[in-house]
Amino acid sequence: MNNKQHTISKSVTLSGVGLHTGVVANMTFLPAAANHGIKFQRVDLPGQPIADADVDYVVDTSRGTTIEHNGARINTVEHVLAALVGLEIDNILIQLDGPEPPIMDGSSIKFVEALKDAEPVEQEAHRKFFELPEEVRFKDLEKGIELAALPLNDYRIAVMVDYNSKFLSSQHANLSHVSQFEKDFSMCRTFCFVHELEALHKAGLIKGGDLNNAIVIADRDYTEAELANISEVLGKPKVSISKEAGIMNNTSLHYSNEMARHKLLDVMGDLALVGRPIKAQILASRPGHASNVELAKKIKKLMLEAEKNNVPVYDPKQPPIFSHERIYELLPHRYPFQMIDKIIYLDDNSVVGVKNVTMNENYFMGHFPNNPVMPGVMQVEAMAQTGGILVLSSVPDPENYWPYLVGIENCRFRKSVIPGDTVVFKCELTAPIRRGIAKMIGKAYVAGQVVCEAEMTASLVRKS
Repeated sequence: MNNKQHTISKSVTLSGVGLHTGVVANMTFLPAAANHGIKFQRVDLPGQPIADADVDYVVDTSRGTTIEHNGARINTVEHVLAALVGLEIDNILIQLDGPEPPIMDGSSIKFVEALKDAEPVEQEAHRKFFELPEEVRFKDLEKGIELAALPLNDYRIAVMVDYNSKFLSSQHANLSHVSQFEKDFSMCRTFCFVHELEALHKAGLIKGGDLNNAIVIADRDYTEAELANISEVLGKPKVSISKEAGIMNNTSLHYSNEMARHKLLDVMGDLALVGRPIKAQILASRPGHASNVELAKKIKKLMLEAEKNNVPVYDPKQPPIFSHERIYELLPHRYPFQMIDKIIYLDDNSVVGVKNVTMNENYFMGHFPNNPVMPGVMQVEAMAQTGGILVLSSVPDPENYWPYLVGIENCRFRKSVIPGDTVVFKCELTAPIRRGIAKMIGKAYVAGQVVCEAEMTASLVRKS
């Protein structure tokens, strides 16, 4: 997975009819700044309101996911969102002059092609992954639906569908790396069953649906009279059903398990509404938009709790942003005063560093014999060095600056740090850096508990 945020280099427009509304709309993807996120804009409405792609704003999951925010309502967002997740595009503005993105061929492939034509580009900011600290589950036993999100330092999805149909047996689909999406999943189309068509039509849905943008599957044998009635109800030309495959008008499948693959596509798109890229193993049995959204809500709730507690998650298997070699290049400190082993997170406002405390630290010889405790001043020094990385990253030529700690306030030591502890330091700016002066809050954690905290002021001084 990409570590840096991405947007597109130029705008690109697609046009077409919406699946459920039947309204023809133009949709334009536009570049956006780092940390902008994914947003939709209804340019056909007064004030051109903008809606965040966020699970909090989901208002309907009837055969698609609809969001409404700031007076902007957008239907069927999941296929567009899946394309963005699959291409790892984090920041984009999607302008629409209608209520629904074009359905195109019922998959995400046209969106993927358009976004690639718009030339995805890396941005300076790091991606803000949410790595699940614990499993999250959603069950609907009455409908036989079960979804789970399990902790994993990656993004994988496994989907199983089973409709107890004569023509659609149990199917499975697996995505083991997000890079698979374009080739193996983006062209998989939406589908429904013949018996659902009349009900969907009466509910005011699938107004833009036809056999060019959806796969229609029989769940039993149909007589010619029944097929004629279906054609009349839907206002479509005469339809037929393949007796072997049970697919209306004998539409060719891209994959034998295309339906399961499309359900996986839907899961990807709906979970994008969490608002941050996820690191997790997703297991989904008979998923639908309603269950996907419920799982997304649970994941977001856990994410907000983690943000509130502000405890950084450390996975030793995660590749560092900066190794000790890069830290050696950036900071002037040398043995025995280089206190940080690696940097595992860095953005414009915060940094997370790690120090593994061992019995070989020279200060344990005197602090204290037979009771080794890491001196508080060393904890603050390590925290300050972590903050130094954050401050140096704010200039294009960090090698030309000295980072100085010029102030410490409200320092507290909450718990002893001893050999064998892994200390995770997090520093966050409390205000923008002005004239080389940075104010930040630093906290040190061991096993998720705060062991030290302080308000610090740092100064960047250009080397003479």
